[in-house]
Amino acid sequence: MSNRYKTCLLIDDNYIDNFVTRRILEGSNFADKVIVTQSATEAIQSLRSGSVQPDVIFLDIRMPLMGGFEFLQEYEKIDIQGKDDIKIFMLSSSLDPADMKKSINNKFITQFIHKPLTQKALDEINS
Repeated sequence: MSNRYKTCLLIDDNYIDNFVTRRILEGSNFADKVIVTQSATEAIQSLRSGSVQPDVIFLDIRMPLMGGFEFLQEYEKIDIQGKDDIKIFMLSSSLDPADMKKSINNKFITQFIHKPLTQKALDEINS
């Protein structure tokens, strides 16, 4: 089975969540490469410099310094190749209806997914 995506960027400040999500992504052959960063600021810098060129991003909402929605504001300002083709999934434990609505209304967000990421959720993404 070939991987659907080449590079997946996981942005989440929680080490345990990253560990679990990465294992699920790698175990399902979701992407050729899974890159993990615990900082949205670092992710923006990597995207700007071109050192990371993902075709899919899993983004947490609540993170210190720069949260998911702030990341999206910075993401909108950067000029990167294939930006319109990058799928961004908001991956969060937030149950706040305002967060879900804000995600759904954001032009960059493909889907809001509740943590933890599951194989079922990945299967739905790939269907």
